[in-house]
Amino acid sequence: MSEIKAPVTLKTILIGNSGVGKSSVMNRYVNHRFTNMYRATIGTDFFSKAVSIGGNTVTLQIWDTAGTERFQSLGSPLYRGSHCCMLVFDVTSTASFSALDVWRKEFLVQGEPQDPSDFPFIVLGNKTDLSNRQVSHRKALQWCEEIGAEYFEGSAKEDLDLEKPFLRAAELGLQQYKKHTLENTGHFQITCEQPRETRNTCEC
Repeated sequence: MSEIKAPVTLKTILIGNSGVGKSSVMNRYVNHRFTNMYRATIGTDFFSKAVSIGGNTVTLQIWDTAGTERFQSLGSPLYRGSHCCMLVFDVTSTASFSALDVWRKEFLVQGEPQDPSDFPFIVLGNKTDLSNRQVSHRKALQWCEEIGAEYFEGSAKEDLDLEKPFLRAAELGLQQYKKHTLENTGHFQITCEQPRETRNTCEC
């Protein structure tokens, strides 16, 4: 199908260890804001943003998930229906990078993509503005090549290079939409009539 006539919502989910900056990355990209005050995501949070891809305007729905074990049970329903998964790590934390393989495998099990071998993953290394880097660009890129993911890095704090990974996620997500969602109209999808900021979080 070459043309998209109906409104399209593409779901991209951000996963990774707590503290790597998933919420900051999402807020910087969608709202152009950043805060140094860390607040752990409780459950989930998501925003929507209109993106133009090849003449088509789609709604990119970006889900930020809690990177803590106590919210792990939320993974299964949240992962399902995703068109792209963004694995986020902190370039100053080897542990957060090493954990990506576990997060990826968990997504494939709980998210149940129709074609796991063809599902698109974006890997984003955050906090490149910091000097105490532990994970080299080469090491991250090598791992991405091994699993067939695309690698980007940048800084939410300094607003560096965050546009490209989300645009690429939208492009890859649209490809997934054309391949699978349009062929399976019975598959549950969350849709929005118009792009709008939406929050689903508890700050208690």
